Amino acid sequence: MKENMISIGLDIGTTKIVAMIGQTNEYNKMKILGVGKSISLGVHRGVVNNITQTIQSIQQAVSEAEGLSGIKVGGVTVGIAGQHIRSLQHSDYITRENSEQVIDENDIEKLINQVHKLVMLPGEEIIHVLPQEYKVDGQAEIKEPIGMYGGRLEANFHVVVGQVSSIRNIGRCIKSAGLDLDGITLEPLASANAVLSHEEKEAGVALIDIGGGTTDLAIFKDGIIRHTAVIPFGGNVITEDIKEGCSIIEKQAELLKVKFGSAWPGENKENEIVSIPGLRGRDPKEISLKNLSKIINARTVEIIEQVYLEIKNYGHEEQKKKLIAGIVLTGGGSQLKHLKQLVEFVTGMDTRVGYPNEHLAGDTDKNVTSPLYATAVGLVMDGLSKIEKNNIENTEFENSVDESEVSETTFENNSEEIEKKPEKKIKRESFLDKLTKNLQDFLDNAE
Repeated sequence: MKENMISIGLDIGTTKIVAMIGQTNEYNKMKILGVGKSISLGVHRGVVNNITQTIQSIQQAVSEAEGLSGIKVGGVTVGIAGQHIRSLQHSDYITRENSEQVIDENDIEKLINQVHKLVMLPGEEIIHVLPQEYKVDGQAEIKEPIGMYGGRLEANFHVVVGQVSSIRNIGRCIKSAGLDLDGITLEPLASANAVLSHEEKEAGVALIDIGGGTTDLAIFKDGIIRHTAVIPFGGNVITEDIKEGCSIIEKQAELLKVKFGSAWPGENKENEIVSIPGLRGRDPKEISLKNLSKIINARTVEIIEQVYLEIKNYGHEEQKKKLIAGIVLTGGGSQLKHLKQLVEFVTGMDTRVGYPNEHLAGDTDKNVTSPLYATAVGLVMDGLSKIEKNNIENTEFENSVDESEVSETTFENNSEEIEKKPEKKIKRESFLDKLTKNLQDFLDNAE
């Protein structure tokens, strides 16, 4: 990554909206220039349900980030999650016209295009098509088929699907907030980039991102994403349970959870009590910390069990699919006391809490290296890698044009040689780039 490349990530969550501005430094690490955070009022379980409030929250977060960095925000890379996201496995193949030629990018694009023609449920659209492994003429377990000979190219795909209307609503909020849409990324993938190492992805790991309204899961094995899921429960339901169980208001419940909450009831003694001020001159309320952790434990176990069911559905119990690196917890909910121990107890898998500090510059503010900002850091990284890729492609494109011009002048008198001149390289777009483009076109035409 080159210096001075700047990217802006926008994490639209259920409890908070984060705008983060970052650039690469000379050591190829990411320097955070500014972070803006606002309370998210128009989002429920990762889905926008109030456009006006969401636009206001986005503008507030962006202007805070602009103020700290001194940079005017134009385009953003946005994350999508929410309860409407689902994933499925799919296999497909193409028969190549000329098996004497080697497989190239065009063949892979043709195969991926074919997957995009899958018939989805009404209102759904394919967001990501992630190739798992390829087969060439029946030869299995091929990771990279480009350059091989073969007549039949097959692949297993992990297909991520979401509601078109939900994605368009996010696009509408960004446009109405006066911003351009530079890219769309699935939030579990963004978080994974920020907190997982290559070794973990290779060995097999499950990333659990516990947000305010949803819990996102991404499973990697052999360096490839194998499974994604969004569970429609997060930190908010725990707060809600405390509110109901202790008969207090939501603000107090959230404070109790953060300051005194524990996912392990055995940690608190019976006589540990916290006093909460009563409303409008009423007597203060006394709450036993043991009861508090019992309420938290019950709901947390439910969330972990749902996630573990997804991990088992992927096939973790088969020897070949075993996740050796275990579980990595991230997101705001991962900061709950003793959660790591509870996850290990329920799943029997090694667990650690993931901090997005590996890719950040050494002098980064400690608050930003919190799991709370994992998705935002991942979105900025995604934006930076896109800029870098475009720069490389543009350079290659220009070079290939120069080469072909040279070959034209050199061999203009020789018709046989002219036929051999190099083809101009075609710039490729990923499907997320195309989705972004389609969304921009839709918003422009909807005006």
